[in-house]
Amino acid sequence: ENTYETSAIEHNYLEPDAGAGYVDTDGCLVIYASTQNPHYDHMELVSLLALDDDQVRIVLAATGGGFGSKLDLNVQGFIGLALYHLKRPVRYVYTREEAYLATSKRHPFIIKIKTGADRHGRVQAVKIRAVCNTGAYGSYGMAVASRAAVIGIGPYEVENVDVECSAVYTNTPFCGAMRGFGAPQMAFAHESQLDLHAKALGIDPWRIRHINGFRKGSVTATSQVLSDSVGFLECLNAVKPHYDNALENWVTKSQSPFVRRGIGLGAMWYGIGNTGVQNPSTARVEMDRNGSVTIFTGCAEIGQGSTTVLAQIAAEVLGIDPSSITMVVGDTKYTTNAGATSASRQTYISGNAVKDAALKLADVLLTEAVNKLKKARALLEMEDGVVFDPLDPEKKIGFAWLARRIYDKGGSLSWQGYFDPETTPLDPETGEGSPYATYAFACHVALVEVDTLTGEVDVKKIIAAHDVGKAIHPEHVIGQICGGVSMGVGFAIMEEFVPGQTLSMKDYHVPTVADMPEVLAIIIEDPETTGPFGAKGVGEPALIPTAPAIINALSHALGERIFKLPANLERVLNASIKSGYFNTKEDSHV
Repeated sequence: ENTYETSAIEHNYLEPDAGAGYVDTDGCLVIYASTQNPHYDHMELVSLLALDDDQVRIVLAATGGGFGSKLDLNVQGFIGLALYHLKRPVRYVYTREEAYLATSKRHPFIIKIKTGADRHGRVQAVKIRAVCNTGAYGSYGMAVASRAAVIGIGPYEVENVDVECSAVYTNTPFCGAMRGFGAPQMAFAHESQLDLHAKALGIDPWRIRHINGFRKGSVTATSQVLSDSVGFLECLNAVKPHYDNALENWVTKSQSPFVRRGIGLGAMWYGIGNTGVQNPSTARVEMDRNGSVTIFTGCAEIGQGSTTVLAQIAAEVLGIDPSSITMVVGDTKYTTNAGATSASRQTYISGNAVKDAALKLADVLLTEAVNKLKKARALLEMEDGVVFDPLDPEKKIGFAWLARRIYDKGGSLSWQGYFDPETTPLDPETGEGSPYATYAFACHVALVEVDTLTGEVDVKKIIAAHDVGKAIHPEHVIGQICGGVSMGVGFAIMEEFVPGQTLSMKDYHVPTVADMPEVLAIIIEDPETTGPFGAKGVGEPALIPTAPAIINALSHALGERIFKLPANLERVLNASIKSGYFNTKEDSHV
């Protein structure tokens, strides 16, 4: 039984929160906002200003950074009020101090966890009492607490589970959504506990994870049966050769008597989408008379690559090049609601909505092609803007001809897509339910060096294996993993927001390029049958296992465990002293 603590974390995107707006000739308030949910902003401002829906328009600006903070209204409300009263163009830019004061933080957690395992390493019971400090305002506190409770035991099958997670209000800066939504804090606790069991039982840390890990047919703590894409063991198996090699060849090769090396494992699972509630997405796919395709989506592109991926999905259905598709993104005048860019949901949920719309368009095109080509529909394929019979290549017809023909007959080539994952709410009494339709899985290995004289930690390498279902755009997946690792390093050893003291970037330490470890990203594809072409998601999973792996590596190096994040110089140095590895240089040479 142990208690783990994490600190408040600032989102700390490089650019300050900013926006601009004007009143158009129809009297509509047009606001260009850096946001993760333009349609939610629209709803909020319509309510705030008591206006009709068509009197407010939100247009997604180049976001720069989000990580959860831009799910809340930041500058949009001030811009809307100014436009309403002044009737003239407005620009609003936070100073860095205003951004630190007025935007949400990652929730600090206190996690009391008691676990029991048999002599073979099988975890038999877990009891968790967790409290997350949500600050002075609600924001996403209850949603964070709910997800933390569901995933709190980690990607492991445990028969006896008792978990409570509470969000409490305090007189501190408000906390809300941040990449991981409570999962990074809980992973720190459950992965530390598993390593403690492994040490007590004399079982290898990799082995104890393999013994307890989810596989197809496993039952979660909410009694949900995992029957489809469960790639956790594949992630473990993928990192095993690197883990074994590091144990054998890397740990003992430190070049300094004051530097100790350690290896740690961290694992996670993450439900894609919101927890046990409806979270649908919509999209529209249109073809004009020339055969050109446009996708209209309310999905906020915040750098994660959704614009590219959604175009790829539609292109795969229609047999065209993704670069030929025009994307209209995040404009509430022209797009329908795609929900928030959060919970790693857009590839899976909006991807399915786009696929649904594209399939409807393809159906109309193929139906018209059958009439023209006099070929059975089952024989026809689409490629490069042409419908053809691969067995009779001369029998073909272009999209442009088909589009004009359909328009001339009064038909429509604008189709709406919709997808809402099949979930069930958690029972308020028993906690049972199927809160997510699919889950992502991952395992990281961290290689660290610790200076026992100063407490300085150098993360040398992260091996990161992620089950993403299907990698629609592999380079984007690798980019997400590398970015997640960077944030995970900060969460583990550097970052801490202190109210009243953290006022600028000089007061808040984040990893720079000089602090980035080598990252070996391993993509595991266990296709999800309900996902678009098998895809799930990776945005938040990329971060979650990094800090636990680093902390377990520190414990391996020093023989002492750190129970509070960040593992800063002081905490690491205290662990070094306690372990007996701390010495002056003079003593060490004796």
